[in-house]
Amino acid sequence: MTNKYPILKPKEIIAALSKIGFAYKSQKGSHAKYTDGYRTVVIPMHDTVARGTLKCILIQAGMKLDDFLKLL
Repeated sequence: MTNKYPILKPKEIIAALSKIGFAYKSQKGSHAKYTDGYRTVVIPMHDTVARGTLKCILIQAGMKLDDFLKLL
């Protein structure tokens, strides 16, 4: 795994995704779902989100890392 993906808190990821239209949908256990009407992303509500998990979240959201980092 490459280190270009940062280790972030769930709140930071949610704040960035909300800037492009993602909104809270539901939560089951420690995993929250956010949707923009077309795509749904699942965000683990742990202390931090691992690099590989962030990569999967960005794939679900259809975003490139560079575009996401600009939203932070």
